[in-house]
Amino acid sequence: MYMHHAMSPAAPSASCACTTLRKASRAVGRVYDEALAGFGMTTAQFAILRHVARAEPVPLSRLAERLVMDRTSLYRALAPIERQGWLTIQPGPGKARLASLTGSGRDAMTSAEAGWAEVQRRIVGAMGERQWSDLEVALRALTDLARHA
Repeated sequence: MYMHHAMSPAAPSASCACTTLRKASRAVGRVYDEALAGFGMTTAQFAILRHVARAEPVPLSRLAERLVMDRTSLYRALAPIERQGWLTIQPGPGKARLASLTGSGRDAMTSAEAGWAEVQRRIVGAMGERQWSDLEVALRALTDLARHA
């Protein structure tokens, strides 16, 4: 027998924000991963390459902040990208380590952009530009709120 409990007026929403966001992230991530698989990379690897390209050489600590990743997870994610020869990690000032794209990393990222762009067009197109823009603003605000909670 299933029991349904009515929520009190003071109770939070029935849907968990974390679970809802993770489900959406997994569903959307699968679509992007399928598009990028033909280029030999995952969505996470593509995101890392793009972030490095925007600020190279980028300190790994800053890269982790921009990707909202803890450094340990970032280091694990960087290992296969470095093995592929797509980026290098060199010593920087002090204890900093700096990531830079290699020529083959830039080529891999540029090649994969076509697959990424197609999925981006489909998802944003299906949602509508205005709804996507509103969602992006809300997600950035939620990310900032969670980082400072």
